[in-house]
Amino acid sequence: MSPPDRRDLIADAAIGTVASAGLRGLTHRAVDTAAGLPAGSTSYYFRTRSALISACYLRLAELTVADVDRWEADHGDPDPDSAAEALAALLHHWLTEGRDRQLARFELSLEATRRPELRADLETAGLAARSRAAALLAALGAPRPAEAADLLVAWTDGLLYDRLAGAPAASRPAPDAAELTPVVRRMLAAVLAI
Repeated sequence: MSPPDRRDLIADAAIGTVASAGLRGLTHRAVDTAAGLPAGSTSYYFRTRSALISACYLRLAELTVADVDRWEADHGDPDPDSAAEALAALLHHWLTEGRDRQLARFELSLEATRRPELRADLETAGLAARSRAAALLAALGAPRPAEAADLLVAWTDGLLYDRLAGAPAASRPAPDAAELTPVVRRMLAAVLAI
């Protein structure tokens, strides 16, 4: 496996920094340290803090699409039941090993609501995820896959937010894939009927 591209390494370190320290902790120096790079490396690639935040949005979208692509490669042509099991496993991954990415994504999304210059990159990132969801739902037979994808993404984001940052998040363990599967099965049935 080849080492990550320097820009990806920096974006990954920035995402980790946002997840652990919030946007207040996102500085070029903090990212250099987190990435194990010499001082000034981050600012060489991303001159401004806005450019660094935009890099986070785009990298998060790339990683999310890669997760979905990996799932599709592992499951071939899905039917609704296997799709529910696979999506439940993916959600479990995002609630556990992928937790930091999701926390950073929520924090970064809120920042874009306050800073219009960041909105375009957030929208680009969100459209990539919705496009992949629409393609999956079309393969499952959704009559209006774009509408179904919007609903599925909104539901997924709500579940992730509730379990990672919602009021009882600290007192509840992440549900395992077996617990998530019946919930996902019901949601897929609903969006496929749209």
